[in-house]
Amino acid sequence: MKAAALLLAGSMALAACASDEDTSSSGGGSSDSSASSGDLQIGLAYDTGGRGDKSFNDSAYAGVEAAIKDLGGKVTELTPNADASNRVDLLTQLADDGNNPVIAVGFAFADALAEVAPQYPDTQFAVVDSSVDGTGLDNVTGLLFAANEGSYLGGVAAALKSTTGHIGFVGGVESPLIQEFQAGFDAGARAVKPDIVIEDQYISPNGDFSGFSDPAKGKILAQGMFQNGADIVYHAAGGSGQGVFEAASEAGARAIGVDSDQYETVGDTALQAVIMTSVLKRVDNAIEAYINDYSEGSVKGGTDVVNDLKSGGVGLATSGGFIDDIQSQLDDYTKKITDGDIEVPTTP
Repeated sequence: MKAAALLLAGSMALAACASDEDTSSSGGGSSDSSASSGDLQIGLAYDTGGRGDKSFNDSAYAGVEAAIKDLGGKVTELTPNADASNRVDLLTQLADDGNNPVIAVGFAFADALAEVAPQYPDTQFAVVDSSVDGTGLDNVTGLLFAANEGSYLGGVAAALKSTTGHIGFVGGVESPLIQEFQAGFDAGARAVKPDIVIEDQYISPNGDFSGFSDPAKGKILAQGMFQNGADIVYHAAGGSGQGVFEAASEAGARAIGVDSDQYETVGDTALQAVIMTSVLKRVDNAIEAYINDYSEGSVKGGTDVVNDLKSGGVGLATSGGFIDDIQSQLDDYTKKITDGDIEVPTTP
């Protein structure tokens, strides 16, 4: 697998990071994107599905791209194979090739980092959505997000906008991380309408990461919810969210995106019209800040950096103007959370 990944990586052309050219990689491949002659060599290991998911992975790339625009340097991108069994190989390849720092996108890299990072003590690693506090990994930084807080606001918006009193949540993988999205969403909706009907379903069980890249199954679950009377469905399912948007469009209903402002990234006006808002998880900002800290020599491994509602690390997108009429109510709930008057749950 490692040899195949190296062969694929060698076959990709270099392209300018600051240009508009799409240099996305998929299917276990890789690409290099070069900016100015800066010395930064950033390794980026994507989560399942790779760049082009219009969500989580794309946001990570945007953060690297923004940092390189300011600092110079280049990025090498690698994507897991179909069953994501080569995560250790990807991190090893990036470190062997001299990339520093190496950024792993997604909690599924936790075990791979525990194996690889100690072998490269002079390389700094970061991992999105996985805590390293207490792990003894002194050259790894955890980039965490209070996804439950952003999802709480998504639930408030859904309850305020629902005309049927019935909404839904589609999770990609039934893992503790994605359950935080569900917990916040359900709590926010019930804070507005205690008797609201909420359907919560997952595409794949914990440990099976295919749920983040299966839009067909995402669509089936959302279709069932709309047929049962739901008029708004929120997804936290990565690339599978495309199927939720398609189901909403066909049902004449609405959907809530995740991670990125999916109204802006979905690339289809018919689907854009149904995306009421997106629960933002500013992976881009967190990664850009981490790279800036690395360039300044201020990264402290073995610690976590938490991006929450108060710091602007999570929130709601307003593109399309669909939630403009409820903004004052959303602001009220935001203040209650940041002031500590509302403690948002992390488990359903």
